[in-house]
Amino acid sequence: MTRRIAVFGAGYIGLVTGACLAELGHTVVVRDIAEDKVAALRAGRVPIYEPGLAELIAANAERLTFTLDADEATAEAEVVYVCVDTPPTASGDADLSRVWAVVDSAKGAAHLKAFVVKSTVPVGTGARIRAALDTAGLAGVGYGSNPEFTAEGRAVRDFMRPDRIVIGAFDEATAALVAEIHEGVDGPVITMDVPSAEMVKLTSNAFLATKISFANEIANICETTGADVTRVLGAVGADHRLGKHFLHAGIGWGGSCFPKDAVALKALASNGGYHPQILTDVIEVNNHQRRRAVTRLKDEIGALAGKTVAVLGMTFKPGTDDMREAPSTVIVDRLLSEGASVVCWDPMARTPHHAPWTAIRRAESVEEALSGAHAAMVVTEWPQLQAVDWRLAADSMADAVLFDGRNALEPERMGECGYTYISVGRATVRP
Repeated sequence: MTRRIAVFGAGYIGLVTGACLAELGHTVVVRDIAEDKVAALRAGRVPIYEPGLAELIAANAERLTFTLDADEATAEAEVVYVCVDTPPTASGDADLSRVWAVVDSAKGAAHLKAFVVKSTVPVGTGARIRAALDTAGLAGVGYGSNPEFTAEGRAVRDFMRPDRIVIGAFDEATAALVAEIHEGVDGPVITMDVPSAEMVKLTSNAFLATKISFANEIANICETTGADVTRVLGAVGADHRLGKHFLHAGIGWGGSCFPKDAVALKALASNGGYHPQILTDVIEVNNHQRRRAVTRLKDEIGALAGKTVAVLGMTFKPGTDDMREAPSTVIVDRLLSEGASVVCWDPMARTPHHAPWTAIRRAESVEEALSGAHAAMVVTEWPQLQAVDWRLAADSMADAVLFDGRNALEPERMGECGYTYISVGRATVRP
């Protein structure tokens, strides 16, 4: 059965959710408060880069519309989906102001069958929203928690073919309705109580972040012992009890979810009187790892003042244009603070209009970025780096020193190409 659905929020999650629900046959209205974003979407321009998303929106144009008007979005809707962002506050708690704005806008919509939150929220939020709906006379509107587990760069695929669909609800009818909405999605449905569903997303991201920070901790130990972290973690990941996913050394995690959710879970625990020691260390290791990259470069080439450093990659990972919490921001800021001149290359990133990005030069190609540089740093493992003529590029540099923060390149090959090649958790290779 197809439904009429209002999706609040036209960011990564809201647009993917709206487009995929329309693909499933539902009639969807996506509402956002940003006039330029809504205007672009109405004109057929997708304001973010996500593989397959623009094509999906175009293919479902008859069932997918965009509006600035909350009342228009909910007027004929049966279900409201909340997909707004929940950024961290100064205390580390999630800022729920946008979620509550959606709740307020829906208080006159007694015709709704369900109010579903996909945004990542602290445990207990659903109970508070349930109480607010009841107070507003909407006791007949079901409440559901349907956390998202989509990764940028593969968000459409993750929605349509997920590992699991988690549904938390206060009643069976709402759980059944949310499950029905997902008919056609190739993935198992797991239903549970609302607090548990809210906890799943935070726990999932915290665990993935833990695997990355653990890998980086091992990499740093490998550097002091002479072991090769790539071989070590490759063998460790072959254990079926552990798995290889996210067990890779580098300069740490970033993006819109891991940093925010790790801090939010830590704040949630602290607010309840518990000190989450492991999670605290996970965050600390990650913060240290990106700063350590600049320190290691300095150890190799000395003071950075007056030198040019090419930063290869700006986004927090390949396959996206997202700069939120990207490790490159800290690295570039540190380089500039040390007095270096910074030239950056990235095939997708939109250069932010704030510090430290206002002080860098943007190159159109890897080769342009490397020309004349005293050192280079691989910060995002874009596949384009594999096609670079590294031997020719070495000849164009003032000094052929390369720090590979993603272990994306082969050490022996880079040494043969004339580089002093520094990577994470592996021995430095010299020409």
